[in-house]
Amino acid sequence: MPEVTAKPFSYRDDPTVPDFDDGKPVFVFDGVCVLCSRGARWLMRADKKARLRFGSMQGALGQGTYRHYHVDPDDSYLLIASRRAYTASRGYLELCSILGGPWHLLRIANAIPEVLRDRLYAVVARHRYRWFGRTDYCVLLAPEQRRQLL
Repeated sequence: MPEVTAKPFSYRDDPTVPDFDDGKPVFVFDGVCVLCSRGARWLMRADKKARLRFGSMQGALGQGTYRHYHVDPDDSYLLIASRRAYTASRGYLELCSILGGPWHLLRIANAIPEVLRDRLYAVVARHRYRWFGRTDYCVLLAPEQRRQLL
């Protein structure tokens, strides 16, 4: 489920999705997963030009967008960018494009068949709590990073 099919900006017409600033791509992550929270924290540091906004899947925005796009929260994060929603490996490659600079070079991973990339992603996603643990809601984010959350 790398790119989620839906009419562009369709979430704006969905009453279960709260209004949010969609002028920048939004990365919705699992705020209680240690791996996911650390990954979001890393993305916040790597995003020197503040091109991304962040939201937790446990919040109203996360719950609404996951429901709207029919994405199982246990399966993936959600990236809403360029009027579309992405998950799994394609979403990470889209993130590389958004971040630009040297990150753009990581798009070479497109040479690996998407089905293989997504199988690896699915294994990590399925075992993330067992391998990396759970924590209190977004506890791993520094106060200045929490301000970047929607």
